[in-house]
Amino acid sequence: MQELDQQKTIDLLNAIMEFELAGVVRYTHYSLMVTGPNRIPIVAFFKAQASESLLHAQQVGEILTGLDGHPTLRIAPMEETFKHSVKDILEESLNHERKALEMYKNLLETVADASIYLEEFARTMIGQEELHNLELKKMLRDFS
Repeated sequence: MQELDQQKTIDLLNAIMEFELAGVVRYTHYSLMVTGPNRIPIVAFFKAQASESLLHAQQVGEILTGLDGHPTLRIAPMEETFKHSVKDILEESLNHERKALEMYKNLLETVADASIYLEEFARTMIGQEELHNLELKKMLRDFS
């Protein structure tokens, strides 16, 4: 086992927390903007994504405080595209999920061979983000 780079881990976790909290805002916004005949199931999907982003932020915050870190009060920057077709919203969501996947992979790289708990946490989150990527790609198929 190698030594955990605690400061780098804390910094990454704070960046992830900011990103997950931005996801809460992003997915809540999307849930409000969906129109059309498939509105109800898509709204439910985005509300579930918002709740999951909040849960992830809380989990990351618990780990942060466990490492003597200080959880951020900020959220990651978000751009309002003012494009609200279901296709646009799903594409923006896929971009968001790809970035989340990248962040959790960076976390895994940083904690590898230093903390089994943090490795397993990162792997679990990577699995969830990969699943979200697959789901969004399937949802986008009919639009191509």
